[in-house]
Amino acid sequence: MTLSIVACPGQGSQTAGFLGSWLTEVQGFRSELEKLSSASGLDLVSLGTTADDAQIKNTAIAQPLIVASSIAAYRTLFVATSVRGVLGHSVGEFAAAAIAGVISDSDAMRLVVIRANAMANAAAEHPTSMAAILGGDPSEVALTVAEMGLQIANHNGAGQLVAAGEKSQIAALIASPPVKSRVIELKVAGAFHTHYMDSARHELAEAVKEVEVVDPIMKLWSNVDGQICNSGQSFLSSLVSQVTSPVRWDLCMASLPEEQFDFIELPPAGALTGLVKRSVANANPIALKMPTDFERVIK
Repeated sequence: MTLSIVACPGQGSQTAGFLGSWLTEVQGFRSELEKLSSASGLDLVSLGTTADDAQIKNTAIAQPLIVASSIAAYRTLFVATSVRGVLGHSVGEFAAAAIAGVISDSDAMRLVVIRANAMANAAAEHPTSMAAILGGDPSEVALTVAEMGLQIANHNGAGQLVAAGEKSQIAALIASPPVKSRVIELKVAGAFHTHYMDSARHELAEAVKEVEVVDPIMKLWSNVDGQICNSGQSFLSSLVSQVTSPVRWDLCMASLPEEQFDFIELPPAGALTGLVKRSVANANPIALKMPTDFERVIK
């Protein structure tokens, strides 16, 4: 039996209309998405099919839409497929928590809506931004980022870091990139995973107190340190601290199984499989961009 691990993408993976084929071709997908819509208070069917790019790039919309997409795909596709573990990138950890049984699907949606709105509000308080740094010597990049007063928000591996901070500082980084690197500003509302999101962290911390939590039913990796987390309560706490802490996707990839395995990225897929393809030699990356991509998964 092939070892399968599923991955839940983070913000920025969504594109306009990306759920159209899933709703028409996957039995039960619409029903799952409608249940998640009820929990979130959003019309996720419409947002995933007819909303334009501007609408779904809005943090308050993007985060719950991405989490719902991953959950609905998992619930409908993997009924007869054995999965050994799950991990998420940034907001994708909310979908991972639901898939691992730590929290219910509906609680995952309620929490991610609170997180998304709180982060959007925090971002509106001050002009901040984020930028991907591609290439360069990691230590030199980190030094340059620190010297400019920025923080590293994402350690994505495969030669990719994400810096965050004041919009003016990001502009300076783009103008003077680290040696042998390219810097690309990201289309996000603000400096996520930094102290600028502190008000959002406090708001989410209050919300999780009302949520029932159990230990994971499968292997569950954490963005905090890349390790497998066996405590549901610890993982829930990490979802709170993650709002102002860097995403260590590089460490998650480093601790994936040493034997051959399928790395299956749930929709909206593509970004994580790209990183894994360049960093994890024994992984067979499968991006579920369309429902037909699931045919590549060995049952």
